Amino acid sequence: MASSKLCLTTRHSPMVPGRVIRAVSCANGHWRKVLEKAVAGERITPQEGLELFQCHDLHALGRAADAVCRRLHPEPYRTYNIDRNINYTNICAAVCDFCAFYRKSTDADAYVLPREVLYQKIEETIALGGDQILLQGGNHPSLPLSWYEDVLRDLKARYPRINLHAFSAAEIWHFHKLNRLPLRTVLQRLKDAGMGSLPGGGAEILVDRVRKAITKNKVLTDEWLEVHRTWHELGGKSTCTMMFGHIETLAERIEHLERLRQLQDRTGGFTAFICWTFQPEHTALAHLPRAGAHDYLRTQAIARLYLDNIPNIQSSWVTQGPKIGQLALLFGANDMGSLMIEENVVSAAGTTFRLTLEQIKNSIRELGYIPRQRNVLYQYIDPEPLEATHTQAPIGVSAEHSPVSA
Repeated sequence: MASSKLCLTTRHSPMVPGRVIRAVSCANGHWRKVLEKAVAGERITPQEGLELFQCHDLHALGRAADAVCRRLHPEPYRTYNIDRNINYTNICAAVCDFCAFYRKSTDADAYVLPREVLYQKIEETIALGGDQILLQGGNHPSLPLSWYEDVLRDLKARYPRINLHAFSAAEIWHFHKLNRLPLRTVLQRLKDAGMGSLPGGGAEILVDRVRKAITKNKVLTDEWLEVHRTWHELGGKSTCTMMFGHIETLAERIEHLERLRQLQDRTGGFTAFICWTFQPEHTALAHLPRAGAHDYLRTQAIARLYLDNIPNIQSSWVTQGPKIGQLALLFGANDMGSLMIEENVVSAAGTTFRLTLEQIKNSIRELGYIPRQRNVLYQYIDPEPLEATHTQAPIGVSAEHSPVSA
């Protein structure tokens, strides 16, 4: 990666006021004021967020997002985690135009993983240093809540140190409707059975116009938010996500971020935000053009500026590839995401990037940071590295050259 055509320059952290001004000085006057406002820690409005999407100066957006990231994370570390995405079933009662993974129960390749396969996958994850399983699947039309409770209890009893980052809000809402139980009861029962945290999947775009156009029989916006709100009220933590670059407008991207920010103001339960571009291959929306690296980086940068109350932003190298995934660490992200021992949903749409653990660590080191392994709460779970005492200055985006062609 060091030999790629990225124009980078060293810059010390944290940003000082004079450097903040220079970080945004190449944008025009109005956008510069909005960027400086966000960098200074002031909340930007939905209208200002939308205006930033009209800013064509990608590296000004990136430098501002990097300044916010450094203010929130002045430490010399950038993090990653080791987990495995286990899709326990591909059978789904919902129909999503953007999904190439789901099957109906009558399809020849429909499956529900047997317990022995789950054990094998978890043991392989532990052997690689993993501490978490991302357990998600389709909205199965007939499995009762007790089936999920049994799985959680069994896995937690066998692997007590593994965090079960389990079931998207779409699945939880489906459990609530299928079993005709109050949502809070469903979540409390799953928590009691061993569910450790709630993943942010199934958000796509949190605007009902979009959701109704590309999904059927799936959780709507207020329902997705209600699952996370209730989980937070029960003392749980969760992540939040956005999949963009399909039929949504730029205003709807901001509406999505605003709904997340409002809920975080209320509960404080989101640990991180992750965004990625829609992968159209093999889906009913394959005719749509694929969003590129420019759109990904600007959207993540704007998300970092807008989501002032969500502490962590995760890079999506799984969808963007290693170089753009690394560059995301200069556009507001402080985390490289997961080693991703296994991933099935994105790869079903034809995107199959893979990185080794050493490649992830090197992606962080090449930018002048120290890689640290963390858990779902963003607590370090590895020994403090010796290199912390003599690290070089982190690298920043050059003011003279754009790192990605616009």
